[in-house]
Amino acid sequence: MTRGERVTGERITTTLAAAVTAGVGASLAAVDADLARRYPGGPHTRQPVHTVYVPADHLTAGTVRSWGTEALALLRRHAPDAASFAAVLGLPASLAGPVHARVLAKLEREPVEDLRVDFEDGYGPRPDDEEDAAAVRAARLVARAHAEGTAPPFTGLRVKCLEAAVRDRGIRTLDIFLTTLLAAGPLPAGLRITLPKVGYAEQVAAMARLCGEFEQAAGLAPGRLGFEIQIETTQAVLGADGRATVARMIDAAGGRVTGLHYGTFDYSAACQVAAAHQAPDHPVADHAKAVMQVAAAGTGVQLSDGSTNVLPTGPTARVHDAWRLHHGLVRRSLARAYYQGWDMHPGHLPTRYAAVYAFYREGLDDAVTRLAAYTGGAGDAGAGVLDEPATARALSGFLLRGIDCGALDADEVTAPTGLTRPRLDALAGRPATA
Repeated sequence: MTRGERVTGERITTTLAAAVTAGVGASLAAVDADLARRYPGGPHTRQPVHTVYVPADHLTAGTVRSWGTEALALLRRHAPDAASFAAVLGLPASLAGPVHARVLAKLEREPVEDLRVDFEDGYGPRPDDEEDAAAVRAARLVARAHAEGTAPPFTGLRVKCLEAAVRDRGIRTLDIFLTTLLAAGPLPAGLRITLPKVGYAEQVAAMARLCGEFEQAAGLAPGRLGFEIQIETTQAVLGADGRATVARMIDAAGGRVTGLHYGTFDYSAACQVAAAHQAPDHPVADHAKAVMQVAAAGTGVQLSDGSTNVLPTGPTARVHDAWRLHHGLVRRSLARAYYQGWDMHPGHLPTRYAAVYAFYREGLDDAVTRLAAYTGGAGDAGAGVLDEPATARALSGFLLRGIDCGALDADEVTAPTGLTRPRLDALAGRPATA
């Protein structure tokens, strides 16, 4: 009898007693629970392609629109059409028109996906009454933007860290901001809180406690507040005991960590990298981000790369050089599965979106062909690749990211695959969306 044949009516016999299977299950019950708690999978929600940091005293009701306006003006001045923009960045002719058109539309419609009001390095030390007033003002501006429908999909603040010198100030600013925001209505769905300069898991646990205490005092649902950790100290990557600290930090948060953001310049400086060589593609950055990536895998925690401080300003030649640098760094991050980064200047927006849109559009045909073959049960007949469920999750996730950021239209995915958004969500392991 060959393997796989069935004999009707044959009695199947086994050797192990049922008690053995039950005993193995009982012995692994704690492991099962631990896996479910620590590694729920994901991320399961939309992730912004970037974060824009704006010092609290620079924030105005028109900040987001002004970033878009300035980015469009730079494009018109230094690359006025699709061909010239593609030539600067080295985009193939087939992508020049579609990418340029989508970049223009994005800058008009939604120039910033994630805005963080900065009370840390970009804001600096101020008298307490000044920072109190700035926290109230920022919260009211954020609340107003959400009420008027002009806020980016994600908005929040970066507080000062929990080191002794600024701890009380950071806690007070967070309290004032959240209290003022709540006074205007429910907290925005896309609220983000960023905790910088974390070096010890105990600091993360303390931040988680603060969130829990605020929820209880304000009558919020338990777990409503989460926060991002900025990985910008060497202790966050490797502790004094030789252990990878970032994994312990995620665990210490009790499920409240939503993201890990790499801090290019603080981390590089801590590693004694000379200022001229501090960049997201330096070897010390790659090491830190690789540790972050492994620690976050399967936890639902999203990753963000850092920024470049080379700004696209001045004469056209210098703008083009800065654009090429930024575009290359963003492409590099995307290939390494860092789908988010920081942007420091409005002039970074055109190349952020150009790199992101080209990345997804270049991969569209291959992804839909492979996914259609997989879901149609055609094996490798359609794509020349034999994909497994894990790869199908990656293919679906790739297409969903492209749709979420505006690189792809939903019908460009549905038409060749027959897969609707709920089906894509299911294949990617995401909760179904409307």
